[in-house]
Amino acid sequence: MSVPIMRLFLAIVLLFVILIAWTSRWSVFGAEALRENPLDKRPLFAGLQVKRGAITAAGGEVLAKSVRVRRKGGSIYEREYPTDSLFGHPVGYANLLFGQLSGLERSRNDELTGTTSELNSIVDQLQGKRRAGNTVVTTLDADAQRVATDALGGQKGAIVAIEPKTGAVKTMVSSPGYDPNDVRDPDALSALNRDTENAPLLDRVTQGTYPPGSTFKVVTASAAIDSGQFTPDSVLNGDTGKVISGTPLNNDSNVSYGDIDLRTALKNSVNVVWAQVAERLGKQTMADYMDRFGFYRLPPLDYPKDQMIASGERGPNGRLIPVTSPLVDVGRMAIGQDKLTVTPLQMAMVVSAVANGGKLMKPHLTDKVVDPDGRTVDTIEPETWSEPISSQTAAEMTTMMRSVVDDGTGTAVQIPGLDIAAKTGTAQVGAPGSGLTQPWFVAFAPANDPQIALAVTVERSQGGSGGTVAAPIARQVFESLLR
Repeated sequence: MSVPIMRLFLAIVLLFVILIAWTSRWSVFGAEALRENPLDKRPLFAGLQVKRGAITAAGGEVLAKSVRVRRKGGSIYEREYPTDSLFGHPVGYANLLFGQLSGLERSRNDELTGTTSELNSIVDQLQGKRRAGNTVVTTLDADAQRVATDALGGQKGAIVAIEPKTGAVKTMVSSPGYDPNDVRDPDALSALNRDTENAPLLDRVTQGTYPPGSTFKVVTASAAIDSGQFTPDSVLNGDTGKVISGTPLNNDSNVSYGDIDLRTALKNSVNVVWAQVAERLGKQTMADYMDRFGFYRLPPLDYPKDQMIASGERGPNGRLIPVTSPLVDVGRMAIGQDKLTVTPLQMAMVVSAVANGGKLMKPHLTDKVVDPDGRTVDTIEPETWSEPISSQTAAEMTTMMRSVVDDGTGTAVQIPGLDIAAKTGTAQVGAPGSGLTQPWFVAFAPANDPQIALAVTVERSQGGSGGTVAAPIARQVFESLLR
């Protein structure tokens, strides 16, 4: 073969390879990114002719379904949400006429529309196959969701409950909520967006950032024991008014405890003890353990990334600042004060790791995906995300947290015959002297074989504490899920 012919042959082959690579870039490798681009409305408009799969609760109750409706120029599919506002935040909404998706409707859009890749879609069309969506079966417990919603009683706040051993999210309540059926009306959606006072579209479980109060002492205590620098029997002085970072820090009600061990300090939530612990541990150690528990990162939840926010210390501009920053008062951060803000999901993940012997499982809302023929095409298996603390530390923390419920600040959660490990928290919010608080309660049960870990918080309570306001709510959720 002559050299010119060989060169021509190689040039044609090279051009052919470039053509395949370029087309594959968009039809295969970059297809998912294109579909997730909010500026690309084509997949959404195409979805008007596709019957999206249903979304169901763990027990089979339908949370979202597609119905065919007549419109000018033909008929299309629209979404209906039979449970109205009950699952508004976790399920989200799919308003295809306006190209709007949120919640699981967005994060599981490919499964719900039966989409795999642009190339496969083209092949299916050529073969005459009609695209149909798969059913997404969630981990959510419908009965417990109702109980949790009722327990909040219309108060602004959030509740999230997780199975520590699997990461399955059983309840996910954000109040006030919204009815996703209303989103079909653009005026109603606009009104929801304008309601800045109540922020009904804000998912407080994953986007609400609040000072955690004393619930953060679970992280501080875990770091203290797991690092080997302290034991539950370590003794520090618990007198109120101790100077931390150059400024006196007081205990609740200015109570002085004298020399006490860490068990007693957690049971009675003694501020000055845990502030001293953090100062001795140092900023870097606290930063390391916060990272292990998932702070400063988005949670690995199967949920839209822009509907989640990372927990951590935040500066005046609202941006995260490292724990090692000179702006951070590590002693006050250790007791859930300073500039620390967290989401309820993050705190549920913290206690879930303690409950699961030190292993933090990836939280997930999806249990499995079922095709139109009833075949399970995908199952979400439990997956370890990190191991923040050792199993020994987790066991010691469990014992300490049980004392909080037995005869400490968390007695209001007590359920006969059920051992519960917990921590209360009460953060001061609002203007000085307003009396406004952010009550918290984080817990898991049964303490000897944890099945549920949860976090409860209530916004801007008038003088309420974690033990009086949030603990009774947690008790109702435990009773529902562990019935």
